Formats: sequence, structure tokens, C-alpha cells
Amino acid sequence: MSQKRGFVFTVRQLTRYVRTLLSRDRTLQDVSVRGEISDLTRHVSGHIYFTLKDEFSQLRCVLFRSEAEALTFTPESGGEAVARGTLTVYEPRGQYQLVVREMTPAGLGELYLAFERLRRKLAEEGLFDEERKRPLPPFPRRIALLTSPVGAAVHDVLTTVRTRWPAADVLLIPTPVSGPGAARGIVRALERLRAVEGLEVAILARGGGSMEELSGFNAEDVARAIAAAPVPVITGVGHESDFTIADFVADHRAPTPTAAAVAATPDRGELVRLVVGLRRRAAQRLRRAVMRYRRELGLLRARPVLSRPRLLLAERRQRTDEVIGAIARAVRSQGRELRQRLLRAGEKLVALSPEAVLARGYSITRLPDGSVVRTVRQLTVGAAAEVVFSEGSAEVGIRELRPPDEAE
Repeated sequence: MSQKRGFVFTVRQLTRYVRTLLSRDRTLQDVSVRGEISDLTRHVSGHIYFTLKDEFSQLRCVLFRSEAEALTFTPESGGEAVARGTLTVYEPRGQYQLVVREMTPAGLGELYLAFERLRRKLAEEGLFDEERKRPLPPFPRRIALLTSPVGAAVHDVLTTVRTRWPAADVLLIPTPVSGPGAARGIVRALERLRAVEGLEVAILARGGGSMEELSGFNAEDVARAIAAAPVPVITGVGHESDFTIADFVADHRAPTPTAAAVAATPDRGELVRLVVGLRRRAAQRLRRAVMRYRRELGLLRARPVLSRPRLLLAERRQRTDEVIGAIARAVRSQGRELRQRLLRAGEKLVALSPEAVLARGYSITRLPDGSVVRTVRQLTVGAAAEVVFSEGSAEVGIRELRPPDEAE
């Protein structure tokens, strides 16, 4: 990009221009740099900031959290490392820096490169996936220990198991853990596990050492033998900062042989304290329950139905007699009232009967067909009719009719 003479950049424009130039250089997109680590800072975000320097120059570097978690060693100021990444410009400060994707300790050469190649290969196959790893038994009765019978690891594991969980039977399977034949020896020891009856978990352990000394635990055959083992495998190889391929594929990785023994066994003392605590709480709950039931029983026994059952029964009988007497009196009273009402109703019926009406001077007029005459319009002049009195009746003839309007 060419600029006319006299063109003036802003700081931001110039910084972005330089950044664009760097991004177009393919070499700088994937570059490896070797130098001494200095000014290393681990941020709370998980990112690592540091400087790579030699006797002439220095280069700022940043290792973001996702890449930092994949490191197989712990970088420290003063150590020498090879960082691989992309060169870019951090605009807010206007300084170029290396965004690191991978970092390895310097000086390990082909051994470390072989380790990284195998680690990537087995990871892609899924041998490191948590889903395929088996849970450890909570109370193992038989544990296999795969280690050198003369190393410090056997003493550390046996002492820890006997202290924490003496009920477990530990079977020592002598296993070479260093030297050129270590990988083959570890594979054979893992294959022997299939012949051990009642086995529940296995510990593969050795003390610390250099990467060359731990090479047997970085063999592909060992990794596949651990994955195919008939029981869960715990690795306790080296020190806390040491990682091997065997650690990645094991069902559980412990930082030391002693920690592997701790992971394989429950703590007897803690279990005893737990049982004692549970027993104490159970006894307290039982005592509270007994006291509550005693109070409830005392309340029940104090009730009249249990303390004075005969007196309560006599009271109930007396109350029953009173209720029966009240019912009888109510029935008699209602009977008298009903009889009086019946008499009054009979008197009303007699007073309203036709005979009583006729006795008071009224009469009933009927037509020859027996129908009662209720209005003058039922009669015709010359027609015959019967007049019924209180005593007897008379046949009459109609001579004249007076309708209601004329009668007025």
C-alpha cells in the first residue's frame, strides 16, 4: 500500500496497517520461537502472559486459557521453552506479540515430540474420554499393585492401604517401571490381572523421574493395555507435575503413589467416625421417640375411657335413659297435638258438608239429568227441576226466569 507524500496516519491507522501486513505474511502465521521465559504472569482468567528473550532481544507472548490447560508441563520464569503460534499486533498498546498455540520445554527433542504425537493420536481415538472411564469401587476387598518390588512406591502404597483400609488384600505383581524393557513388562503385568480372582482395582505406580526414565509409561502398547484392563486402573506415576500417556488413559490419575493408594481405598478412621456419629444420632432419635411415645401413652391412660371405664359407661347409660325419656315425651306431646288438629279438621269438614249447609236453610236445585243448577242460564221456562232441602225435596216447574241484570 503506497501513500502520497505528506499523508499523515493516525496512531490507530498505522497500527492496523502494520497488523494487516503481519497477517498477510504466511511465515508469521505459524512460527516457532525459542527463548528464555521471563516476567511470567498467570491471570485470574486463566491466561498466561510472559516474555521470551535471548541475550539480544525479547518478545511478548500470550497463552490463552484453553491452550494453557492443554500444557503438559508447568512453565516458569527462567526456564527455556519453544513457543509456536501467530505473530500479531496488540492494538491498545501498539506492540507486536506472539499468540501462542503450543509450548514445549526446550531440549527434550524427539522424545517429547513422540510423546505429543502419541497423545494426539490416542485422544482422537477417544482413549482419554471421561465417558469410557470406570468408577472406582468404594470398598475394595482385593487390590493389585503393579510396581517394582524394591522401589519406594511399594512401601508408600502398602503403608497407606494398611493404614486406611486394612480389610483390603493387596497383591503385588512385580513390574519393571524403568529401563528399555519397562513397556513390555507393564503390558505383561496388566495382562496378568485377568487371572486374579476377586480383583476389583489395580494401581500402577512408580516414583518420580525424568522423561527418559518414564518412557515406559508413554508407550502406545501400555496405553492400550490399561484401556483393556479387566478392572479400573489407577496411575500414581512420578511427582505431581509429571504427566504420562498412562495417566491420560487410566480410569483415575493420582499425582503420586501415595495419592493412588488414597484414591483406591476408603478411610477407615473416617468411616468409623461416620458410623459412630450415625449410631449416636440414631440413639438420640430413639430416645426422643421413646419419650414422645411415653408422653402419648400417659395422655391416653389419663383419658376417662381407660382410667374410669365403668363410671364412663354408667354416665353413658344414664344419658341414654334421659334421651329415651325426652324422645317419649316429645312423641306423646306431638300425638296430643295431632289429635287436636284432627278434631278441628273434622269439625271444619262437618261445618262445610252439604247437609250442614242445607240445615241452615239453603237448598240445591237439580235438573232432571242430575246436574246441579249454579246459574239461571241453565234453566228454561216450562222446564222441570228438583229442589233438595235439608229434609226432603220438591218437583217444581219454571214459570219465569230473571237473569242477574234484570234481577237488579
